[in-house]
Amino acid sequence: MKKQGVLHGELSRFIATLGHGQTLVIADYGLPVPAQVPLVDLAVSRGVPSFLDVLDAVLSELSVEKITLAKELEREHPDLFDRIQQLAAAPRELIGHDVLKERLASAAVIVRTGEWTSYANIILKSSVVF
Repeated sequence: MKKQGVLHGELSRFIATLGHGQTLVIADYGLPVPAQVPLVDLAVSRGVPSFLDVLDAVLSELSVEKITLAKELEREHPDLFDRIQQLAAAPRELIGHDVLKERLASAAVIVRTGEWTSYANIILKSSVVF
């Protein structure tokens, strides 16, 4: 039995099996999920769990080469944008929200949170630890 880190079995398995260059998406509740992409749905109720709580937990276990955010997030929710920068110490790419949604089709997994903040989505590109 795990006693720390990501305790959700399915999410922990996806993190453990990601290869270099594959992507994991942490999403707000409203982000559309392509039918062919596996979904780990953590949403319980509005705001539970929060985007930042899930991001913090995933980053404690995943080696990240690059993060991708919608540029709209910086404009609409600068406090959240700044907090993400503090948590994720990897190079950043800013793209339009529509482009971010197009990239979902190639994600290894999408993790839905209970986040109710628009544009609270991030693509985490897996790196290697050696």
